[in-house]
Parts: sequence; structure tokens; C-alpha cells
Amino acid sequence: MKLGQPYQRFPTASRWRERIVLRDGRELLLRPIDPADIEPIRHGFVLLDPEEVRMRYQHPVKWLDEAYLQRLVHPRRGQDFTLVLAEPLPPGQALVGAVARMARTPGTDDMEFAILVSHYLAGRGLGRLLLSKLIARARRSGMRAIHGDVLIGNEPMLRLAQALGFRRLPSDDAGMVRVQLPLRPALDASPAPPAPPTQDITPASAACSADSTST
Repeated sequence: MKLGQPYQRFPTASRWRERIVLRDGRELLLRPIDPADIEPIRHGFVLLDPEEVRMRYQHPVKWLDEAYLQRLVHPRRGQDFTLVLAEPLPPGQALVGAVARMARTPGTDDMEFAILVSHYLAGRGLGRLLLSKLIARARRSGMRAIHGDVLIGNEPMLRLAQALGFRRLPSDDAGMVRVQLPLRPALDASPAPPAPPTQDITPASAACSADSTST
């Protein structure tokens, strides 16, 4: 591990699965969420600080309701994508220390993301790793953009978004900032001005030949 590097990555055969070794020696597994993760996530939620919960859900939440948990651990193909950082144990046994989720906005090619990294893993650059993975997945899926709504006071998340190229936009919700990253090249809606007329000195037979080879 390089000096100052907070963790080391060990890729696997799957693009969305990696072994992560932290500087303190702890090992984590980055992987897609599994239905068996529902109980570790349910029980681990009560270990979060109130401020962590507020930064993720924008308001106090005492517990995660069953409907939300079921949606979380059963991503819809082509609509949702969720990654977790967990202990290197089978799903259901492994504690989950971070969750990164994105969901397709209905009727659009836009994805909305949300990330929660517990204080047990915070400050190690893992949020950047997770968001980068979501961006890569959205791009590979042909999405137009990825966005998230962030509390104005959540400076770490705002700085991370800025570092990854997100731009800040107004949000419909008071006290929030929307960060958005376009994933497709912007198309210039205005046509290019026509070229100035030039004197044609090419013989007609040659002009027809050039046109036919260029199409």
C-alpha cells in the first residue's frame, strides 16, 4: 500500500465486486446488494449517529420501514442499482458499513443517487469510490445524467461531487442543493453557419465522383 493511501483495491472477475483492505488492516467487500443483507442493514441502522441519518435522509429517521428495505435489497433490473461495503462474510452474516444506491427517475434517462457511509468507515475516501462506481454503471447503462439532492450543510458530499465534475443546481426543496453530472456529450442545438460561397473550378465529372465516394 502506497504511503498515504487509505485503502488498497483488489479487483475480482466481476466489474462490481472488489476486495478492499484498509490501512488499519480491516477487510471489506465491495459488491452489489443481496436480499440477505436486509437484516444486517435493519439492525445496523440503529448504530448510526443522528447526524449521519439526517445527512442521508434530510430529516430524523428512527427506523427503516419494511417497504423501503424490501425495495433497497431487491433492485429492479434496469431501474435501480445498489452497492454495499460489507465484511467479507456471506450476505446475511456480514455487517454492512456503507450503501450506495441509484434509481432511475420515472420517464427519463436520469439516475438519482444517495450514499451513506457510516462513521466506522468515514474519512477514508470510500464515498468517492462508491460514487465513482455508480457513475460508471450509469454511463455503461446509457443514462443521460446522474444527480442527487444534498443538504446545504453537507460540505463533504458537496466537495466530493464537485471533485467528480458535478455542477450545482437549484433544488425544489428548501435547504437542499441538487448536484448533477451529465453523462452524454452536450449537443449544440444551433446549426453551424453555412460556409461562404466559393467559386467552383472543379470539372462536373470530378465533382460527381467526389460526392459519390464521400457518402
